[in-house]
Amino acid sequence: MFKEAKYSIIKRAVSEELAKFCYDYFLKKRQVARIFYDTRYISQYNQDWGRWNDEQVPDTYSHYGDVAMETLLEKLQPRVEAESELKLYPTYSYARIYKKGDVLHRHTDRYSCEVSATMNLGGDPWELFIDPTGGIGKSGKAILMEPGDLVMYRGCDLEHWREAFEGENCGQVFFHYNDASAKEADENKYDTRPFLGLPSEFKGIKVET
Repeated sequence: MFKEAKYSIIKRAVSEELAKFCYDYFLKKRQVARIFYDTRYISQYNQDWGRWNDEQVPDTYSHYGDVAMETLLEKLQPRVEAESELKLYPTYSYARIYKKGDVLHRHTDRYSCEVSATMNLGGDPWELFIDPTGGIGKSGKAILMEPGDLVMYRGCDLEHWREAFEGENCGQVFFHYNDASAKEADENKYDTRPFLGLPSEFKGIKVET
């Protein structure tokens, strides 16, 4: 389905138990991070524990490159490759705990999100919309995910969005990949970081491993 439609749905890509563990993990991490920042135990500019200044969804907890999610990014790669029929390079993971009133506006993604997969971790249900036609501004297909479900899509080609969230919390993690056949993909591997798990400040930096 992915090759023709540019999106597909994988039910229970991971177990419900693992998804809910990840959800609880991020709820706890959000709580700890809030205390760290509010008490100035760590600098507000330190994003190692996540952040609340995401431009796409302001004032909502998010985390780029969490080590546990980067590990899952690698573990899911064979499944995503099989579904897409592509050899892929992992670029990065990104997690959010959405809150009541949040909106994810219609958008397409940057190159590092060429092949993307969003997984529901838990919380209250919230529909994802994807425009499978590739047409800008057209109505989309509504997809309701359960914990552990994965929706794959061509992030640079298909507009995707979420309407205003009416629940309390919803945990999602995004796994991003590039088509390895493109010459740019090798340079963009790991979102230009030396390896997975590093924060975004390491983009473009060369280190010996």
